[in-house]
Amino acid sequence: MPEQGKGRRRTSTRTPLSRERVIRTAVAVADEKGSASALTMRAIAERLGVEAMSLYHHVAGREDILDGMVDAVFAEIELPPRDLAGTDWKTAMRGRAHSARAALRRHPWAIGLMDSRAQPGPATLRHHDAVLGALRTGGFSVPMAAHAFSLIDSYLYGFVLQELSLPFTGETELHEIADAMLNAMPPDAYPHLTELATEHALKPGYDYADEFVFGLGVILDALEPDEGRDA
Repeated sequence: MPEQGKGRRRTSTRTPLSRERVIRTAVAVADEKGSASALTMRAIAERLGVEAMSLYHHVAGREDILDGMVDAVFAEIELPPRDLAGTDWKTAMRGRAHSARAALRRHPWAIGLMDSRAQPGPATLRHHDAVLGALRTGGFSVPMAAHAFSLIDSYLYGFVLQELSLPFTGETELHEIADAMLNAMPPDAYPHLTELATEHALKPGYDYADEFVFGLGVILDALEPDEGRDA
């Protein structure tokens, strides 16, 4: 009697390739490398266990993948409410900025790409439209909404770039680096740096993220809705 199942074609258990899977894998590779500049079709294909040419059935090429990666990051950012019911524009902008900062910290490679794409995806367009919509609903004219959006994002991107460049990631590392720096400096040579370290950065509970909160608050307090005001 023939062996049961003999000659029967083996069913593949491999997850089917799709555009979404290619983009998700590209994001994972870039996260690991910390950069998208070295991202290649071959590297993505190797991670997926396929030939590089098979990717072209789902994406047009590397630029298409970058478009998708940026859109995936924008999709992670919390959108301001559509009608601001129960909140105000400052709360909406603050929540969106904190969510964007968290997304950019998860994907450091994305900062230089976020506004660089000529073919923005649906999540990108939805995000931009929601931010502008919240500002317009909050009383900003079209020009002032554009100014506010640009100002907030310039601060946001710049802060995250600076934050990611710091040589410490927590309070313990900060104390070690600051102590070493203070010990290496000639006594009384840099009194203001010493003061900053001892009376601010080295205080228990100091968190560099608080600097982001302070700066964002200054910007939001400086912005004012202008629609309907007398010229």
